[in-house]
Amino acid sequence: MTPKLILRLLAAAILVAGLTFLAVQIGGRRPSLEATSSPQAGPGGPFTLVDTTGRPFTEAGLKGRWSIVFFGFTFCPDVCPTTLDTLGRTLDLLGPDGKKVQIIFVSVDPERDTPAQMAAYLDNPAFPPGVVGLTGTPEQVATVARAYKVYYEKQGEGDAYLINHSSISYLMDPSGRFARVLPYGMAPEDLAGQVRDAMKRG
Repeated sequence: MTPKLILRLLAAAILVAGLTFLAVQIGGRRPSLEATSSPQAGPGGPFTLVDTTGRPFTEAGLKGRWSIVFFGFTFCPDVCPTTLDTLGRTLDLLGPDGKKVQIIFVSVDPERDTPAQMAAYLDNPAFPPGVVGLTGTPEQVATVARAYKVYYEKQGEGDAYLINHSSISYLMDPSGRFARVLPYGMAPEDLAGQVRDAMKRG
């Protein structure tokens, strides 16, 4: 076997190996790409709760307007009232665009947060007007929490227990689809910028 023939065979082997490696890599990436484009990839999904009047509220209620969805409970000592205040100031900063946004407050404390309790809590003049308060049975709350990938856990015993829970909010577009996360602790000016940017992107 001549040196030239050996070099040609070696080059062919390297080419085949390279093409095989490339095919494996592409094949290995395909499921990841499909998973990323899946409508279930982001927070959100079907749910059924009730509003402060006791009327059913489903994911269809998110359609037609931008929605900021966050989870908490009416006995929350800090995160929840702070979030409501911050989101109210955010809508004020949005000006006319603020009327295109609804705030959705979902309780993770179905034992205490009845529709009447939610209504009384949200009637506080310190909170922005028009917040949609939602609650439900423990099973219904668990379902919506799973859909939005929200953590919550009861801490303590007796009537004074607390709920540890996720503190982020979710911006949903007028089609009811997840747009972006709004982190807890972000200034109203920055939150307004995030919402405006999402609106421009559509």
